[in-house]
Amino acid sequence: MRNKLIALVLILGIITMATIGAAGGQEAKTSEKMELTFFYPVMVGGPLTKLIDQLSLDYQAVNPNVTVKPVYTGNYDDTVVKIQTAIQGKNPPDFFINLATQRFSMASTGVAIPLDGFIAADGAQGKAYIEDFLPGFMEDSFVDGKIYSIPFQRSTMVMFYNKDAFKEVGLDPNKPPTTWAELVDYATKLTKRDAAGNVERYGVGLALNSGSAQWGFTGFALQNSIGGKNLMSEDGKKAYFDTPENVEALQFWLDLQNKYKVMQGGIVQWTDLPTQFLGGKVAMIYHTTGNLTNISNNAKFAFGTAFLPGNKQLGAPTGGGNFYISAGISPERQKAAWEFIKFATSPERLAQWNIDTGYVAPRASSFDTQLMKDYWARMPQAKVAFEQIPYAKPELTTYEASRMWRILNDNIQSAVTGEATAAQAMRNAQAQADEVLKKYQ
Repeated sequence: MRNKLIALVLILGIITMATIGAAGGQEAKTSEKMELTFFYPVMVGGPLTKLIDQLSLDYQAVNPNVTVKPVYTGNYDDTVVKIQTAIQGKNPPDFFINLATQRFSMASTGVAIPLDGFIAADGAQGKAYIEDFLPGFMEDSFVDGKIYSIPFQRSTMVMFYNKDAFKEVGLDPNKPPTTWAELVDYATKLTKRDAAGNVERYGVGLALNSGSAQWGFTGFALQNSIGGKNLMSEDGKKAYFDTPENVEALQFWLDLQNKYKVMQGGIVQWTDLPTQFLGGKVAMIYHTTGNLTNISNNAKFAFGTAFLPGNKQLGAPTGGGNFYISAGISPERQKAAWEFIKFATSPERLAQWNIDTGYVAPRASSFDTQLMKDYWARMPQAKVAFEQIPYAKPELTTYEASRMWRILNDNIQSAVTGEATAAQAMRNAQAQADEVLKKYQ
């Protein structure tokens, strides 16, 4: 029965996307026949490939001279490799979705073009279009004052928590933890052991695997800073890893495992957390809003979502992918790609994308649509992500972002596995980061 209901929801979502596409009406039409290649990754559960295919068909319905060919490229790392391979083969995609955190690399290597000319050519409509994007998402579209990407499948990290488990241990299911101290208190109460002392349920789960740790750690760094200082400078040329506040944040992670013993020891995989949560093996997890659809479809218990608990202040990382337009293709193809991006990021389509996937619609006007109002009425857990955006900042974003992620993640892992103290790990990370970034100073 549940599978039939899920299938019905997906069908209705696709029908709605088709209806929106047919009703779009205002999109510019291209007179030249062409086929655009569109690379995109998938990083959350759900029918994203079907939805992307439908979005492309919707565009062709209102612009029959342009065929958009979506190419699924795996995860974000795979996508970067496939873009580079295509460029080396002199057959780049016309446009693509890549991490917002890759914008410095996309610009400095000449892979993507700035979009300011297209925005200016659209006049007042272009200005209004850009100003409608939420600042928490739009701020990581810029490189040296120019706009290199447009927010699309964006997310922030929220806390998912098991309300039934809260009731079981006498906690108010409508009052999740709001501070680090409360997090420890709640997680201690929620951790359940059998008669032999074996853990049956951990209180809290965080991803500590290489490739994901930097996202969660960005949130903890923001929460422990004064004035919202991030892990890097806004121009992407400096890293701030070994500050006392960040050492303290990493030590708190270690304490959750080793001192309080309320979190699984060792390396915790990002992809395992939703399954553990749904299986009742962990009562609270820090995870992407992009998993809301998966959790809401499969949870056999009442669950809630909440802001990430703060310390000196509230803070959360933003993540996810933006649209980029490739360099090295004709101006006509670039213009056609720009028209598709505007089509895909209309308020109604972003609202439906939010509903179908769990990603957060990055435009303010999407939240004024009846689609979103109705969605929040039946799924109030979805509203938390939008409400938390004013406290959110971009995750670790620098030049050579992939190398910087590896540096921070590997050093965090060295602390998690006991090879280094929190202070040593962050000191080593800082030295390695400085070496990579010195050529950009």
